[in-house]
Amino acid sequence: MKAIDMEILDEKLALIQWISTVDDSSVIEKIKKIREEETGDWWNSISDKEKDSIEKGIMDADKGNVVQHSEARKLYEKWL
Repeated sequence: MKAIDMEILDEKLALIQWISTVDDSSVIEKIKKIREEETGDWWNSISDKEKDSIEKGIMDADKGNVVQHSEARKLYEKWL
């Protein structure tokens, strides 16, 4: 294993050992919240404006209002 992998593994093991000794329910709740945020659906973490934009794009695509990738690259080439 790489040194960085071993460091991460050591940190994980240390956290597991520490969590197994925690008796404070507020700490457990914080840990659960972190886990939920990490494994949650990204859709729930974006703004309503972003959701509206994505939904508009899907509706446009469903209607056939799309351009070829090569055309989009030409339009946005200076930012890519």
